[in-house]
Parts: sequence; structure tokens; C-alpha cells
Amino acid sequence: MRCGGTGPPPPVPRDRLRYEIGSASKTFTGLLLAHLTQSGLLSAGAPAAVCLDPARPAGRDPVILAHLITHTSGLPSLPADFYPRALPTWHSNPYAGYPDRLVIDAFLRRRPPRRPGTRWRYSNFGVAVLGHALAAATATPWDDLLTTQVLLPLGLRGTALGPAGPDTDATGHRRDGSTPTPPLTVGGFRSAGAVRSTPYDLLTFLEAHLEPAGRPLAGALRAVRRPVLRRGHRRRHVHTVGWFQHATGHGPLYFHCGATLGQQAFLGFRPDTGTALAAVCTRRFRVRDAFVATAYALLAEE
Repeated sequence: MRCGGTGPPPPVPRDRLRYEIGSASKTFTGLLLAHLTQSGLLSAGAPAAVCLDPARPAGRDPVILAHLITHTSGLPSLPADFYPRALPTWHSNPYAGYPDRLVIDAFLRRRPPRRPGTRWRYSNFGVAVLGHALAAATATPWDDLLTTQVLLPLGLRGTALGPAGPDTDATGHRRDGSTPTPPLTVGGFRSAGAVRSTPYDLLTFLEAHLEPAGRPLAGALRAVRRPVLRRGHRRRHVHTVGWFQHATGHGPLYFHCGATLGQQAFLGFRPDTGTALAAVCTRRFRVRDAFVATAYALLAEE
């Protein structure tokens, strides 16, 4: 599925371009955490602050890695000082002026108002911190870590963590559908939203979740399907490590969506029907936009 502007076609077929998937990148980060945990390289119960600064005491109620991926760390969506820094480039690249150092410093100096693990609040900040903590704990830069541990083992060679150019990357558009937007640069939030991928790679990624047996990362692919958090009325909102899970008449449906300044993405899969769906859109999200709802309905229909 693709929706976008009315300009000339790109220099290469659209299905070979890399699309910005925004927050759907968190499913890659969740799989990486599960893989590192399954491999025994680290524990999801490790305090994030200690990973970032081994000399720092853990404290009484530390924010652990599992809190960060399940959005229960108590961190807000973005650091408090993010907004004044982002304002000058709010309509072009708001994340670019907030590098790794500021994300880490903002986390280490913050004191959550509630005990971690007691409240769900979606947080780009939290997943960004998780990426820095995993990189620090493994002594491996984030891009190298995700590439060597997830992208290459799954054969995702059409997936990257930064812009390459118009011959490789899809061009996003503003709400009018015709004005192009610049490539997104996410600063210190790479683990929360930097992935760019081709439709083929996105389907390959989802198919690995559908049928983990015999694949690299099989244990982690199974682990990210297990519920780890239930919330809301009658605990109907279910979360796994990186995915939202909804019930259908025959089994669970897993999904995540994302949006950047000029593109949107939806990823989802259903083990009961063996169905995976990857949808990308080269237009900025608008109020009452039907893109995500349509993609979800296609996957959910019986």
C-alpha cells in the first residue's frame, strides 16, 4: 500500500525505495533487546543508568531496560528541554538538534515522579535511552549493533539507519500531498525512529515473526510475541516487547505504526492466518487520516 503526492515518479521503482517508518522502528529495537537477553549478553532487568554509567549506583527503584521498551519507565514522550531546541526546525528536522549526549544527560539527571513500572506512557525518550543503554552495555555503536545483531542475520540488506539520497530513499510530502519534505534526521533518538526500509525487507521482517522456526534469532522472534503488559479497561490493551497486541476471533494480531514529517508506515502480522502486512505512505499524517485505519482493517478482517 502506498499513498503520496502527485509529482513525477522517482528514478527507481517505488517498491525498491527505502521508506521512513518512524516509530515502527521500535519493533526492531524490541527484537534486539530480546535477542541480547536470549543470548545471555545482558538482562532486561539491568538498570539503564548503570549501563550508561557503570560507576553510578542503581538506586532503590531503578529504571530497567524492560521499563524502557514497554513504556513504563515514567519518562515523558520527550525530554523537557527538547522543545526549545527543536522549535527553530520544527517543520523540517526537529530531532536533528538533540544529539546522543543530550538524551543521555536528560535521562541521568531526571527523577521520575512515579515508581518505574507502575504506569504506561508512550515515550520516544524512553526507547531512545534504551538504544544508548544497549550500545553502552555491549560497547558497540547503535548502528553497528542493530545491523550485526538483527538486520544482517535476517537478510535485511535493504534496511538502513540514515538517509542515502533520492535514488535510494522515498521522498515524503507535507499534508498537501505535493510539497516535499527533507529526509528525517533523528539525532539521539535513533533507536526510537531511524529505520528506513524497503517494502520487501519489511515483509521479510514480518514473515520472520510469523514463522520463527529455523531462522536466526528464533528465540527472540518467539519472545517478542509473548504478552508482557496488560492495561486499560478489563486489561484489554496488551503489549509485548515492541508490539501492540489485539485479540481477534481466532488469535492475536500484532502491529505497530509510525509517522515522520512526511511519511507513514504500518507493520502487522497474524500468526493465526499466516498473514503479514507492511504499508508505507509518502504523505504526512493528517487528522482523520484513513491510512493506518485502512491498513489495520485489511489485516484484521476475518
